[in-house]
Amino acid sequence: MLLIICDALVPVFFVLMLGYLAGLTRDVNNTHVAELNAMVMDFAIPAAIFAVVARASREVLLAQLPLAAILCVSMLMLYAVIYVMARYGFKASPSEASVQACTTSLPNYAAAGLPLIAALFGGPAVVAVAVAIACGGLVISPLTLVVLEAANQKPGERHFGIVLFRAFRKPIVLSPILAVLFALTGIGLPDLAVKSLTLIAAVAGGAALFLTGLILSAQKLRLGATVGIQTLVANVVHPLLAFALAWAFSVSAVTAREAIMLSALPAGFFGILFGLRFGLKSEVVGSTLVASTVFSIFTMAAAIYLTSGMH
Repeated sequence: MLLIICDALVPVFFVLMLGYLAGLTRDVNNTHVAELNAMVMDFAIPAAIFAVVARASREVLLAQLPLAAILCVSMLMLYAVIYVMARYGFKASPSEASVQACTTSLPNYAAAGLPLIAALFGGPAVVAVAVAIACGGLVISPLTLVVLEAANQKPGERHFGIVLFRAFRKPIVLSPILAVLFALTGIGLPDLAVKSLTLIAAVAGGAALFLTGLILSAQKLRLGATVGIQTLVANVVHPLLAFALAWAFSVSAVTAREAIMLSALPAGFFGILFGLRFGLKSEVVGSTLVASTVFSIFTMAAAIYLTSGMH
């Protein structure tokens, strides 16, 4: 069991630490990550999502519906709870509350999920990660971007249609939508397209982990009630909620374990990157990202151990 845990977690944290050290030593500028952010968010991850989802058969996609339902429901529930808590409990602005809710409710599927699920379930299970990323891209990312776009507009320009269009035209949102639609047609991707997408998609997991470490190195860890609550929600409440939903939906043991492990991943970096695109630097989000990532060393190991008997 120890070997399985190490195989799953060590590569993830190794690449993450490389990014952290690169930022700490200033080998890579950790305060200006716009270009690397654009490469990961606009090209590598969208390509990875499209390459996996678009090649899946209708049957495979339909088989992932229970997993998608668990992930979407759990993320939306936690997003709503954290947004309300931040907005009305801690008097944060709508933009600040939205990036906090995004960070806490949307796990680090793109960076940590790809290597972790492949190590635990084998290569074919990577489609579950693609589905998870697609769920985040279809539900949480647009929701956050709509709030940020609305807050960024002048009072007389807040037309919902324009805000929605600007949110959904982002590659990270558009890619899973197009990939699902394409897969449902049953046409299949030409070999040349597969090779082209796979080449850029191959760097998605490593680049996203490196970027996460780079971002972490620039964050000041200031613990407080908000950070503590959000870290516990991301690392403990989320997998427990996934377990409860898996039991309520009576899904298979494999689907339940996939949902729990994906939900046990540390808080994702999309919130902080979305915020940076709109000029928002959140100390709470940065601290939550650091705390959740460090804490996940223990919570992810516990999740792997506790779910090891689910077959």
